[in-house]
Amino acid sequence: MRVITLLTDFGLKDSYVAEMKGVILRIAPNVVIVDITHEVSKFDVGEGAFHLARCAPYFPAGTIHVGVVDPGVGGSRKGIIIEAEGAIFIGPDNGLLAPAAEKLGIRGIYEIKASELLPERFSEVFHGRDIFAPTAAHIANGVPPSELGVELQSYVRLPSYDVEVGDGHLRARVIHIDGFGNVVLGATDHDLRLLGVEFGDFLEVEWGDRRLRVPYARYFSAVGEGEPLLLLDSGGYLELAINLGDASKRLGLKRGDEVILRPL
Repeated sequence: MRVITLLTDFGLKDSYVAEMKGVILRIAPNVVIVDITHEVSKFDVGEGAFHLARCAPYFPAGTIHVGVVDPGVGGSRKGIIIEAEGAIFIGPDNGLLAPAAEKLGIRGIYEIKASELLPERFSEVFHGRDIFAPTAAHIANGVPPSELGVELQSYVRLPSYDVEVGDGHLRARVIHIDGFGNVVLGATDHDLRLLGVEFGDFLEVEWGDRRLRVPYARYFSAVGEGEPLLLLDSGGYLELAINLGDASKRLGLKRGDEVILRPL
């Protein structure tokens, strides 16, 4: 039994999510549909990408992930299928799918093209229902992505996930601020270990004209209340935090800001 997940910025007030589910179930009535979230901030591709990248590794092999945060719907952006290790991602080629697919390992990319399996007529403003949902359902029924699209050699990436590891420094951007005010960076423990940093080591954090000394700790209470630290969050990303505090407010960091880490 295949699993299809949905992630959108639609909210639940309108019928949009139900319409997508209806299309999927008409074509593939035996699939399990899981809602990741429909509360992504409107038009916020980066926020949607973050949640999809966090969730994707925890689903069964063969899961099909449909993401629709699509401010460019009806324009020149492509609709794509990304085959990754153990999963398939379907949605707009605007960076939404890239971090999750890269995290698992990309095997192939296809631009969705008209076929006898997809609706001949479709809404130019609701590709989620009329293109992405039926594409997911047909793949769940065993149709290979190559029958629904043509192979691509490139795709849109989000620059905020690019990490620079140089001589004695790591440069990354803030990709998310969670509900506790923790500041999530687009870098991982692997990136930090390239600098020889281990748990218990201290680093200098630089952003703008500010600098801060923090330990690389395993958990929040490794430092005193109100003290800053760097840790590995539960999604595998590096995170600047304040024990029992709000790091974003205290440090003045927001999504998109550049941060430099240097081992001490």
